[in-house]
Amino acid sequence: MAIPFDKKTTPSENVIQPIDSIRVGEQKPHSDLSDDDAERGAAAALAGYIPGTTAEKKLVRKIDLILLPALWWLYILAYLDRGNVANAKAAGLTKSLNLNDADYSLIVSIFFVGYSVFEVPSNLLLNKIRPALYLSVIMAIWGTCVAAISSVRSSKELLIGRFFLGFIEAGVFPGSLYLLTCWYKKEEVGKRFSIFYTSGCIAPALGGIMAGAILSHMDGVRGWEGWRWLFLIEGVVTVGFAVMFYFILVDYPQTTKKFFTAEECQLAYVRVLHDRQTNAAANSERLTPWQSLWAVLCDFKSYAFLVLYLLDSTATSISYFIPSTLTTMGYTSITAQWMTVPIWFSGAAIMVILSTSSDRYRERRWHITGCMTLGFICSIVLVTVSNVKAHYAMLCLYIGGIYTAIALILNWTSESMALPDQKRSVALAFVNSFGNLAIIWGSRLWISAESPKYTTGFTAVGAMTGASALIAASIPILFKFLPKEPATKAERDLIRRQAEHENAR
Repeated sequence: MAIPFDKKTTPSENVIQPIDSIRVGEQKPHSDLSDDDAERGAAAALAGYIPGTTAEKKLVRKIDLILLPALWWLYILAYLDRGNVANAKAAGLTKSLNLNDADYSLIVSIFFVGYSVFEVPSNLLLNKIRPALYLSVIMAIWGTCVAAISSVRSSKELLIGRFFLGFIEAGVFPGSLYLLTCWYKKEEVGKRFSIFYTSGCIAPALGGIMAGAILSHMDGVRGWEGWRWLFLIEGVVTVGFAVMFYFILVDYPQTTKKFFTAEECQLAYVRVLHDRQTNAAANSERLTPWQSLWAVLCDFKSYAFLVLYLLDSTATSISYFIPSTLTTMGYTSITAQWMTVPIWFSGAAIMVILSTSSDRYRERRWHITGCMTLGFICSIVLVTVSNVKAHYAMLCLYIGGIYTAIALILNWTSESMALPDQKRSVALAFVNSFGNLAIIWGSRLWISAESPKYTTGFTAVGAMTGASALIAASIPILFKFLPKEPATKAERDLIRRQAEHENAR
């Protein structure tokens, strides 16, 4: 059934009009409509949906201005609070707590144990709880945890704090990615994924600026070392932003009550349904949390993307050693913090350029292959060349290549396992959570005695980035041999019920 359009409007404007006795946004707010009313309204809107209209372009720009910056800044704070241990190390953390290389590697990696334990359950919870409430609450909790770390007196206390920080922060990254996929179409989300993930490059740069400022002004104040002030100030800042984010973050298109009109929310919802070639009734069919997890575990694609992500994630473990690496290149503790900034800003610039290209050509395979090849070449140069300037330049390119690939791999995962929604949510959490376990062994590759060449580390990640380039190029070929039908009975039953809904239209 097509939408009846107002006489003063052309169909190309995608204006939502009255359906039966329902006038969306007039009789009652969209969030208060009954499930049947909402489903009928969405079904009629979907029938009359025309892609690429002026109304849709305006909506996308509005989403870009409201949702994307909020999630971007949210993840900057998350990345700052997990990565400030690297700045603290360069500022004397290891000396204050008498930590050796093994101790520091354990402190880095224990975060990802807690992170991996809770990431999949967290995304399952996100399907039940409003994102604005859920993400702002965990943000306040992890900020409190970071502030508390400023008072640790032993490596044991620091280990406990880092474990719980990872446990609490686990929901941020996959939850944000899942929320983006609920608002953006496939052709739009790749660039937004990567813009969102530039926060992973901007955060260390911002962390270097903050660390330099805090250490130069606060070291020794009230008898505290500078690194303690670093944890305290960054933790308090995060808690303050958590309160603000409760009022800024939006929920799903079907449920949000902030910033968007009823018509805009309905258009946001139906355009994503249209993009996934499904309908409102079919999309209302859902897998249970356990069925979603089992569907991901039984799908070969999950493991292909996980292996690719594991190899790339191992390569990113250098990020926890960059400030201390720069001190061995001749920079002072404070100057080393400032010198991290160009490395991360150049990485962010490379990420935006390559992700924009990937979206424009709607291509992931060769972009990821190219990024990993860049990481491979940089690793070889870093191992074989001793010139300090060449090392610094290669670090800039290396970070750009491997971090861009992280965002594109998760985007590729989301597109390849797009439906049902619950499976996509769990797949993103599964790949990201277990992929981040690579930091456990990755953090042990960077032996301080070998800095700045890190022969062991760059030899290992050179092999891994080379292997991941080959895997990325081979994945589409491997997927051609996979069965067309889903592996689990729950998914097959879901497809059958969706087909029945489609035939009944």
